[in-house]
Amino acid sequence: MKQLSLIFSAALILVTLGSSLNAQVLTPTPRDGVFDKIHYPNRRVVPYAHMREADVMFQRRVWRMIDLREKINQPLYYPTKPTNLRKNLITVIMDAVLTEQSVRAYDPMLGDDFKAEMTTAEVANIGVRRDSMQMQRPYPPYDWYDTVIVTSFDPSNVKQYRLKEDWTFEKQRSVLEPRIIGICPLMAVIDPNTGEFRDYKQMFWLYFPELRKVLINEEVYNPYNFGQRLTYDDLFMKRRFSSLIYKVDNTYDRRIEDYVKGLDALLEAEDIKNTLMDYEHNLWEQ
Repeated sequence: MKQLSLIFSAALILVTLGSSLNAQVLTPTPRDGVFDKIHYPNRRVVPYAHMREADVMFQRRVWRMIDLREKINQPLYYPTKPTNLRKNLITVIMDAVLTEQSVRAYDPMLGDDFKAEMTTAEVANIGVRRDSMQMQRPYPPYDWYDTVIVTSFDPSNVKQYRLKEDWTFEKQRSVLEPRIIGICPLMAVIDPNTGEFRDYKQMFWLYFPELRKVLINEEVYNPYNFGQRLTYDDLFMKRRFSSLIYKVDNTYDRRIEDYVKGLDALLEAEDIKNTLMDYEHNLWEQ
């Protein structure tokens, strides 16, 4: 009888230990997909081909406007909040400038020549609004007091980008190649009282070759194939965006809108684009 009791006690102990061990086994984290995506955080950009000044036969400087309201440009705007390991372009830029401090920002009020560097505090203050107002305490004597309501920067207000790029024909490779020199995000200015749109404000200019080191490690949504990797650097280098020319280098340093308006401005921008394309084509005509 004592042997049966000992056997029963031992079995009970083993069952208890087994149940406790099973309870301590951690289940694997659910995988959001059919395969594990391996991310390489130290991917390197493909460097530009070396170009000598003596080999440059033709060059034009062009300024473009990217409107994120166009369907083809929406991968640059969405998601407005980081999700599913993806971030929109302005979030990537702000993280690089403020958090990682791997990219320098330049004051747009002094031009787009990358001369006046902005401090981190100045960049962090962009888009931040502070409103003074009175509030009543919820307990006796229910007196009124002054307070400041701080509204932080909203990434969804950035709906346009400006690009500064050089189109260069180099005789050694016999190609007309565009290279982006700078990029500037534009933030929509909203009236705090009426909620109406007022204008677009330049935030800062970034030196694009410096920004490429960050863009190569950030993936952008590929609307044609979700399984194919596409980084922001790939998107810009492959010219997978839509833009409108608003300025080209000229004697008077003026924009297109300074001498033509409306439909004529659109036609002028289209004519400038066709002139750049025809230059290379005309070189090989018989």
